[in-house]
Amino acid sequence: MAANQHTVPVVHADDLAAPAELSRRKLRSRVLFILALVVLAIVIVTLVPGLAGLRSRLAHAQPAWLVLGVGLKVLSGLGYVAVFRMIFCRRMSWRVSTQIGMSELGANAVLPTGGAGGLALGAWALKRGGMPGSEIARRTVAFFLLTSVPNVLGVILIGAGLAVGILGGEHNLLLTALPSAVAAAAVLATLFAGPAASRLSGRLGNDTTERSSKRSRALAKTLTALADGVEESVALLREGNAVLIAGLLAYLVFDVLILWAAFHSLGSAPPLAILAMAYLIGELGGLIPVPGGIGGIDAGLVGTLLVYHVSITSAAGAVLAYRAIALLVPSALGAIAFGVLRRTLRNEADQLAVCVPATEMEIIGLGRAVVHPGAASSPVG
Repeated sequence: MAANQHTVPVVHADDLAAPAELSRRKLRSRVLFILALVVLAIVIVTLVPGLAGLRSRLAHAQPAWLVLGVGLKVLSGLGYVAVFRMIFCRRMSWRVSTQIGMSELGANAVLPTGGAGGLALGAWALKRGGMPGSEIARRTVAFFLLTSVPNVLGVILIGAGLAVGILGGEHNLLLTALPSAVAAAAVLATLFAGPAASRLSGRLGNDTTERSSKRSRALAKTLTALADGVEESVALLREGNAVLIAGLLAYLVFDVLILWAAFHSLGSAPPLAILAMAYLIGELGGLIPVPGGIGGIDAGLVGTLLVYHVSITSAAGAVLAYRAIALLVPSALGAIAFGVLRRTLRNEADQLAVCVPATEMEIIGLGRAVVHPGAASSPVG
């Protein structure tokens, strides 16, 4: 029986041009903006009266703890790579997965998009490999939701543990039980959002009257991606894939430990449960649309640590050290990975073509078989 097979896509020079938001001009302007903010922060810490305690702490920072923080950031990045591969394409080689994943982390460090900039880069690479846009959208939603799962569960579990006294450090219900309850409500809202988005998308898709505009059709596609992404997320969690779960935990836990190492480099650290809770809530400042979350994340972390009774000098010093590592390490690794990725796209398009969804068909003499792009058929039943 004849059937259409996916072919290895031809990647032209024009296809290698990065998306508009990742153009060299825009990236250069955002890097310069970040450098200007870093210089401003250095000037403020150095010259502003009343910050002698902070200057003293930073001057006496222990380098070994900061080096440990750099290593922890690399491990967190590898967790991100594992999650990317498990969600987007398990047939992709680990080498190419690392190129895309590290490029995404580098983009997240300089783009004011709350993490969406990195995913846009990955979508661009996968599209060059022939993956359909609808498939990319569905998996992008699943990726965003699944990488948020450890954060939300962390708030629920740590908040509940602090509230009932299992974990030591804080027992104020407004700082423990309330965040836990809000996070639990967010989980339920997300689960209900999938079916609701599917129903609304169906109504918009069935609207064939003149009222059906480009905007409504675009909204229908967005709702479809949301519904499919929620369904995909639930399916992946039920699968219980060890690599995916380990990657999700590594991506979050090692990043929290960077802040822990930053505190130790300047002296002592607060209880780990308090540190983790402050991190999980404070990182929401990264949703503010500035490159690398500069200002938003910093204010969110310092402010939340103060609420949990950490001294302002300790909090500010540790957050500055943490943010330096969180920005510089992904930016450096991402720049290298992005350069290598472009060469991969130019010379090894088949490395990404394997991510085109396989076609399952009935073949006489073989039964049900899966046909991968550019590969021979393999029987599945």
